[in-house]
Amino acid sequence: MDNKTIWQAVLGELEVNLSKANFTTWFKNTAILSNEDGNIVIVVPNIFTKEWLENKYNSQIQAALRRTTGNITKVSYKVGSVKNIENEVEKDTNSSTNQETVNQSNEDLSSFSEPRPTNKGSLNPKYVFDTFIVGESNKLAFAACQSVAKNPGDHYNPLFIYGGVGLGKTHLMQAIGNSIKKTDSKKTVLYVSSEKFTNDFIGAIQNKKTGEFKNKYRKVDVLMIDDMQFIAGKEQTQQEFFHTFNQLHQNNKQIIIASDRPPKAIPTLEERLRSRFEWGLMVDVQPPDLETRIAILQKKALLKGWNFPLETIDYISRNIQQNVRELEGALNRVIAFCELTATKPTLEVTKQVLGNILSSSKKRSVSAKQIIENTANFYDIKTEEIMGKKRDREIVVPRQIAMYLLREELNLSYPKIAKELNKKDHTTAIHACDKIEKEIDNNEPLRHEISLIKERLYI
Repeated sequence: MDNKTIWQAVLGELEVNLSKANFTTWFKNTAILSNEDGNIVIVVPNIFTKEWLENKYNSQIQAALRRTTGNITKVSYKVGSVKNIENEVEKDTNSSTNQETVNQSNEDLSSFSEPRPTNKGSLNPKYVFDTFIVGESNKLAFAACQSVAKNPGDHYNPLFIYGGVGLGKTHLMQAIGNSIKKTDSKKTVLYVSSEKFTNDFIGAIQNKKTGEFKNKYRKVDVLMIDDMQFIAGKEQTQQEFFHTFNQLHQNNKQIIIASDRPPKAIPTLEERLRSRFEWGLMVDVQPPDLETRIAILQKKALLKGWNFPLETIDYISRNIQQNVRELEGALNRVIAFCELTATKPTLEVTKQVLGNILSSSKKRSVSAKQIIENTANFYDIKTEEIMGKKRDREIVVPRQIAMYLLREELNLSYPKIAKELNKKDHTTAIHACDKIEKEIDNNEPLRHEISLIKERLYI
C-alpha cells in the first residue's frame, strides 16, 4: 500500500471511534509525509494539531497504523501542507523514490507574537503610541519617544533606548517614525538594524557604490538603528557609522538607537561612538510589572476582537513576567486554539493550551532578594557581607555571581543590579557580569557552582 492508502485506512478506523467534531477538528488536512522502515512522519496543518495529536491521540494513531501496516517503529508529526505532498507525488510518479518536503514552523511562544518589521527601511503601521501600554517600567522611555516625535532633531538627539529582548524597544522606535510621518509626510524616516547597516556598507564597498550608500543613510531626516550591540567588533562599520552620525547630528537630523544594553556595556565599541551615544538621552525599558502585563493582554485581546475573562488574563500575566513578546505570543496561541476548536478562552482551556510552555516561565518568579540570599547561603557568607563593601575574594566572587544571576535570571538592568546590592556605580555590575560570563565557559567548577545555585533557587 502507498502512503495515501495507508492513511485513508487509518482515518477510516479513527473516524468510527471519535465524535464528528473531534475527528474534523484534529484530522482534517493530515497525511503521511514519509514512511521509512516503520518510522512514519505525519504532516499536520498547524502547531496545535501537532501537539494535540502527540498528547491525546498518539497511542490510537499508532495502534491503527500497526493494524494497517504491521510494522511501526516510531510516529512523529511535522507542521506543513498536504498540498505540497500531493504536488511532489504527482511530479514524481515515475520515480522510484519521492522527495517530500515540509515547512516547519517555529514552535516557541515568540513565533505567535506580532512579526518584527522587515529591514527594508519601512515602518510597520501597527506600531503607534496609542497601542503601547505605559507602566512604571517604561514611562520615561515612552515620554522621551513622544517628545522626540514632536520635535525631531531638537530634543534628545541622539535618543538611546536600551533593554531586554521583547520589551517594546522596536515598538517605540517605530511609533516615533510613524508619528513623524503622520505629522509631515515629506520627512524621510529610515529604520534598519545594525546588521542591515553593516551589510549595506560591505555591499557598497564591494560594488563600488559608496556614494549611493552615503545618500541612503546621510540624507534622511530620521535615522533609526535597531540592535546596535551587534556593531561591536566591526571596526570599519563603526568608523562609517561614526561619520554618518556626525553628519546627521550636525544637520540637526534625529538619530534613534536601540540596544539590549547601554553603550558602556557594548564590548569593543569605540570610545568616540560611546561618547556620542551618551550626548543625548539614554532611557531603559524594564520588564513590565503585573498590572502593566494585565493591561497589555487586555488591550491586545480587545484589538483582536476577543474578550478574555480576567482570571485567564491574570493567569497568563503571572506566568510570563519578563518578555512582552512572549506575553503576546501566549495570548495569540490561546486565541488561535479557540478559533480552531470553537471554544471560549476559559482558564481551564488556557492552562491546557499553555501548560508545558508556561512551566519554564515559572522559574522567573524568583525575586532579586532570593537570588542574593541563595548565593550568600551557598558560599556560607552573610547577606550583609555580599551587599557590603568588603573586597576579600571570598566575598567579591559571590557578589559578582549574584550580579550575574540577577542579569541572567531576571534580566535586570545594570543600574537596577547595582541598586539591589547597594552599589552606587552600575559599572561595577557591568564588570561583574562580563567577568563571570567570560569565565563560565572555561571554568568547570564555577559553571557547576552556578548551576547548583540555580537549582536551589527553583526547588
